Amino acid sequence: MRTKTLKKNKINVVTLGCSKNVYDSEVLMGQLKANNKEVVHEEEGNIVVINTCGFINNAKEESVNTILEYVQKKEDGDVDKVFVTGCLSERYKPDLLKEIPNVDEYFGTTELPGLLKALGADYKHELIGERLTTTPKNYAYLKIAEGCDRPCSFCAIPLMRGKHKSTPIEELVIEAEKLAAKGVKELILIAQDLTYYGLDLYKKRNLAELLEALVKVEGIEWIRLHYAFPTGFPMDVLDIMKREPKICNYLDIPLQHISDSILKSMRRGTTQEKTTKLLKEFRAAVPDMTIRTTLIVGYPGETEADFETLKNWVKAMRFERLGCFTYSHEENTHAYNLEDDVPEDVKIDRANQIMEIQSQISWELNQQKIGQELQVVIDRKEGNYFVGRTEFDSPDVDNEVRIDASKGYLKTGEFARVKIIEAEDFDLYAELLA
Repeated sequence: MRTKTLKKNKINVVTLGCSKNVYDSEVLMGQLKANNKEVVHEEEGNIVVINTCGFINNAKEESVNTILEYVQKKEDGDVDKVFVTGCLSERYKPDLLKEIPNVDEYFGTTELPGLLKALGADYKHELIGERLTTTPKNYAYLKIAEGCDRPCSFCAIPLMRGKHKSTPIEELVIEAEKLAAKGVKELILIAQDLTYYGLDLYKKRNLAELLEALVKVEGIEWIRLHYAFPTGFPMDVLDIMKREPKICNYLDIPLQHISDSILKSMRRGTTQEKTTKLLKEFRAAVPDMTIRTTLIVGYPGETEADFETLKNWVKAMRFERLGCFTYSHEENTHAYNLEDDVPEDVKIDRANQIMEIQSQISWELNQQKIGQELQVVIDRKEGNYFVGRTEFDSPDVDNEVRIDASKGYLKTGEFARVKIIEAEDFDLYAELLA
């Protein structure tokens, strides 16, 4: 008598949103693998876990559409179960239960043990730093803290991620060592707010001490800092950045705006004068530092005069890297009580104007690099080029260096010395040095 073959479950984890979600998905996958579950990232699987983003309208739309897409696949019999986790379900669980009831279960951002249980797995506390990385093998994100204590008026992150909670230095070192053992050479430190790191655990801002510990990890060659808040930035970080070759001369510091009236309404705790002074101190301490920032245009009450102030300031500051977003009116945030009074087409036009200014600045700064010799890490091969990055560039968001693949062979994750021979707005072209 033939017995029916039991179909083996394969869990497909789908990640939406920011690098912090990428990290959370990797932790989930590490736990599932430790439970001997077959798990893949954004491939075919009969059980689907969607890690959602609920930050701004576009992200929420993408998350909802992805859930609907997989619910349809479930109805068509192509997948057996659909679970939803992450920021969207943390923030809108009651609405989602009502609007999309055909999801098997919804979980919030802090409910990993419950999600694992639903997937037939146990949460293993001993797995410090065990993750299945989904990024190219040469770099990985290292989340050093969760949540945020800042009161920014426009931001829904504290609603979804809770209060700031630092991860102890010794746990992060273990995690970094495990990543290095897998061949990771670059750590990208992420948190909602790096500036605040350590205040809860050590009663002081302790980012510099964490960096001192991480530079000792063998195999790690670059450490990059993402998402530092300007108010209360620990200046001792600049000393170690200048002293330690492993710490990239790079800082991602979202500034959001510069008009004093908008900064006040945004509850940023700073002014144009203080922000400009801080940036000048950065440049003085680490002269070749690359500063990346993000700005929001179309915030409630933003006048033409406020926008002109922002434009002129962007021209004056000459940021190496800059991104610009249109304001998203998020319920339950402080700014939701204000009238969303800047029309959508004006928001988009303002964002385009800022990016046009930035594109010109970026082109001018890139022209200065022609003839320079730089170290790059190779991320991938694309067509006839090996594509790499300098220490001044983060993956996915910054400039890339393209090297003619017909003139030599380079391996992913390898470091190489190149000479810049041509430059565009956001790409550099280089030849390999022997």
